Amino acid sequence: MLTNDEIKLLIKKYALQNAVKYKKTPQAGAVMGKVMANPELRSRAKEITGLVNEVLVEIEQMNHEAREEELKSLAPELIEELKEKKEPDKGLPPLEMNGPLVMRFAPNPNGPPTLGSARGIVVNSEYTRKYHGKLIIRFDDTDPATKRPMLEAYDWYLDDCRWLGAVPDEVVIASDRIPLYYEVAKELIRKDGAYVCFCEQEVFKALKDEKEACPHREQGVEKNLEFWREMLSGCRREQEAVLRIKTDIAHKDPAIRDWVAFRIIKTPHPRPEVDEKYCAWPLLDFEGAVEDHLLGTTLIIRGKDLADSEKRQRYVYEYMGWTYPKTMHWGRVQIHEFGKLSTSGIKKAIAEGIYTGWDDPRLPTIRAIRRRGIQPEALRKFMIDLGLGETDISLSLDTLYAENRKLVDPVANRYFFVWDPVEMNIEGAEPKIAKAPLHPSRGGMREIPVGTTVLVCRNDVDTLKAGERLRLKDLCNIQITGISPLTAKFIGTDMDLVKKEKARIIHWAPPDGLKVKVLSPDGEYTGIGERGIEREVDKVVQFERFGFVRIDSVSGDEVVAYFTHK
Repeated sequence: MLTNDEIKLLIKKYALQNAVKYKKTPQAGAVMGKVMANPELRSRAKEITGLVNEVLVEIEQMNHEAREEELKSLAPELIEELKEKKEPDKGLPPLEMNGPLVMRFAPNPNGPPTLGSARGIVVNSEYTRKYHGKLIIRFDDTDPATKRPMLEAYDWYLDDCRWLGAVPDEVVIASDRIPLYYEVAKELIRKDGAYVCFCEQEVFKALKDEKEACPHREQGVEKNLEFWREMLSGCRREQEAVLRIKTDIAHKDPAIRDWVAFRIIKTPHPRPEVDEKYCAWPLLDFEGAVEDHLLGTTLIIRGKDLADSEKRQRYVYEYMGWTYPKTMHWGRVQIHEFGKLSTSGIKKAIAEGIYTGWDDPRLPTIRAIRRRGIQPEALRKFMIDLGLGETDISLSLDTLYAENRKLVDPVANRYFFVWDPVEMNIEGAEPKIAKAPLHPSRGGMREIPVGTTVLVCRNDVDTLKAGERLRLKDLCNIQITGISPLTAKFIGTDMDLVKKEKARIIHWAPPDGLKVKVLSPDGEYTGIGERGIEREVDKVVQFERFGFVRIDSVSGDEVVAYFTHK
């Protein structure tokens, strides 16, 4: 395991390389993305975030020449890499079109869409929009047992597609089309391209690994048709029989050898229209292969880890005389804030009460991202800018936040929110109406009634010293007279204290303000916010010195907000 000193040196190399390349102090997220590409470090994200911040403070004090000299000393190979490496093009590459473009995004609705789903939704919709093509959303819901669909998830996907500006031209649900797959399977059997196998899984694997054929492989078309009818009728038990596609039993890749197209599952499907109607269910490679043909798909974009799917599916296409769609692949994207969260893992954690629901701000679901106040335009641009490279990448959400900040900063009203509040009595102050700008550049003022007592953040209090002079933002100047209890005296209202003495400015809130709870990926913040926040439901505002939040709900004098980003 790398020591902290070794990690810090690694961070420094990457941070210096970034600083030399762009001639400015790097963003923490850019450095984190480089560091977290090391699999050994992915479980230590919180610890590494602190180390990154330490290093960036150090680099900020250096000029460009000093940074370059330091990088030459620590990692001369990274200097050379800068000379050789061209900045990759952002955005989606152009397509070579031969006829109409038909694309599909095909999720399994066993949970709501995630940030990974957003990439598929956005890229497919962007291409079909650009080339006047057709976008199909196809629900691959033919596994009622292992990856059991959630009834709510069908609508969640379509709602999130609309939110992302990716309204489909057609919606297809695979579990509605099972008879179509049965017809193709029957035709494959007739063409001697598929057979019913009764081998136990371990037995078939042993034969496959030795490149030996299953004893049922050459039992003949009529026998296979008879056994296939038995699979469909329900008289065969689960795991007793499967339908296999005949491939090359000596293929160099064992995953291609006589793969399973159908299996028997007697678990009812959650959709009432389907329920117990079928007991022979297609596996994804078969169902997807047939649907791509039936729907006229002309371009498939999938992860490079799914390249084997194409190799398997091409056997079906060759038997049936179909033309396989053009395919493109992209590498995995690892977002270090979320680690390795799977849909099944999230579902289990929600059931155990670890997460409050699918829109918990700690989760990488689009529902959670939306509730936090991320704008669809920001998420679209973030996904498009990732491009279609096959290289696996690890990155931070800082880039998404930067895009979102451009959208919300010009329109988000400003308010005071004091978390972990401490009461401060101000001697000599008189009750008044404080006036503060709703936005620094758009004009408009908010009025805050305040008396001789205000609330300030405990983390500000922890840094105060008796005798210190400072300014309460948009209110007055004070001098601290006591720490416990916290007291101060009024010393004026002009800004000379800040300009000449460079006094600190801290924010505050009136004691009779609103109770505010902010839910964030890092935990929960509770405190008091000024009145006026209650009028901002479903809008993103900026809590000064805290960050942007989306006001989620108001009940009486209590406000719940979701943290967006700094």
